[in-house]
Amino acid sequence: MSHVTDRLRIALAQLNPTVGAIAQNLALAKEALADAAGQGADILLFSELFLTGYFPDDLLFKPRFIADAMAAAEDFARATAGTSVTAIMPTIWREGGKLFNAVVVCEAGAITARRYKRELPNDDIFYEKRYFERADLQEPVTIKGVSIGIPICEDIWHPEVCAHLVDHGARILLCPNGSPYWRNKQATRYKLVTDRVAEDNVPLLYLNQVGGQDELVYDGASFAIEPGGRLVVQAKSFEPEILMSNWARTEDGWRCTDPHVTPLSSVDEAPWRACVLGLRDYVKKNGFKSVLLGLSGGIDSAIVAAMAVDAIGAENVHCLMLPYRYTSEESLADARDCAQRLGVRYDVVSIGDPVEAALNELQPVFGNRPQDLTEENIQSRMRGVYLMAVSNKLGSLLLTTGNKSEMAVGYATIYGDMNGGFNPIKDMLKMRVYELADWRNKHRPADCLGPDGLVITQNIIDKAPSAELRPNQTDQDSLPPYPILDEILVGLVELELSVAEVVQRGEGRFDRALVKRIERLLNIAEYKRRQSAPGVKISRKAFGLGRRYPITNGYRDENLIAEPIGRLDSKGLE
Repeated sequence: MSHVTDRLRIALAQLNPTVGAIAQNLALAKEALADAAGQGADILLFSELFLTGYFPDDLLFKPRFIADAMAAAEDFARATAGTSVTAIMPTIWREGGKLFNAVVVCEAGAITARRYKRELPNDDIFYEKRYFERADLQEPVTIKGVSIGIPICEDIWHPEVCAHLVDHGARILLCPNGSPYWRNKQATRYKLVTDRVAEDNVPLLYLNQVGGQDELVYDGASFAIEPGGRLVVQAKSFEPEILMSNWARTEDGWRCTDPHVTPLSSVDEAPWRACVLGLRDYVKKNGFKSVLLGLSGGIDSAIVAAMAVDAIGAENVHCLMLPYRYTSEESLADARDCAQRLGVRYDVVSIGDPVEAALNELQPVFGNRPQDLTEENIQSRMRGVYLMAVSNKLGSLLLTTGNKSEMAVGYATIYGDMNGGFNPIKDMLKMRVYELADWRNKHRPADCLGPDGLVITQNIIDKAPSAELRPNQTDQDSLPPYPILDEILVGLVELELSVAEVVQRGEGRFDRALVKRIERLLNIAEYKRRQSAPGVKISRKAFGLGRRYPITNGYRDENLIAEPIGRLDSKGLE
């Protein structure tokens, strides 16, 4: 039996693994092990599925991937030889022909215990039941003579898992997580952990990973709460770190002897940092060094340009203005000013001649039909062709700049302004874009690489949004004012309300006919969204990973039941 101690130094490795990069994650883990050993840690905890990255999706169907991950766990265990650290490494493990979401306990050069996740999430964005077996209730492990419970992520949402561990002797709970960011998520985590601590009367240390993975961003913000509901440890938001804390056995149980709480990103700051981190990691983890975008003089492209500069530096951001006859002098001036403020490379490349050539060549086919969205979309698609050409030639990742409000109702041109490999504001409603632009003009987070001060001029923020695909065009020619549109979309998309409930929620600000129109546009634009670039998820219901609707969909809310049902207490529309 291990020597019993009355003191523990626990390290939480809040790090940024990469899905599928087993060798890279293993190297990162060994670095953290050496760091923790150098700081005198007794226990080192990594985040959920650290060796494979969270979440590997259908990589888990590859037998070789599973074998490689298990071999890496054995390799890591050997690295603990000669240290006094017991490392808890989350990974995958196959036993008896069944695959588990697991942790392996590594000390003195060997795996000394394994524990498996019981409660498998099967909603929102994770479908673990597709891959893993549900384990029986697990027993604690003994580390340095102390009984430690290791509930894994979803396990702590189910009181019986933690209660079972404590009933079987656990005196500290260590919980590895893969918990993605959405607005005000930390309040949910605090409430969850505080409830478990109050029920079980033992401290719980909650470790979350950090970093971007495709559409998801993990914000870190790891923490510990001890009995009495006291927050005693708080890690940084959106930044990797190895967080050390000291614990002592007292008459009342284990307590933290050196509380240290780092202020979190504010609710206003967090969306900006999430978008920047998501973009930075998408660029870096996919092997790009630079990005490219079309800078139109409007708010959406301006905020994406600012995010790109904050993420990877002005020297790695290239902006193109692609004017046509309808592009205003104001837009040309605003785009140039924005590029100068951000310090990026800025080129103006006219699309006039190729658009005219395309129209001339198509005239015999179009005949005498009047102009409509077709001609507008040729402009947008020509811009898409130019941007993709520069992306291919220079090797830069093309960013697309459509916001969530536009993508919801199809106010975007497929194969035109939707061209691109990533969209930092894909899950950001239009009014939130304005709010965040104003916020960034007044603040610059320490890990952002762009300039201080005004980066998006007030003229860009104040002017009426327009695609400038025909004379004197504004978005409101086709759409209701964005404050109204966004409120309707929150109801239809993020809250999944019926048309009647959305109307009721609006308290007279809009009628059923308008909500039905928006519902129709939302439904018929699904095929576009299915072909759109991935982008950062910052809400509970993002298009793509967080919201999966059929393209061929015959359902419409036709008021077939009594309402309300009790839940309330091109741009060019192709």
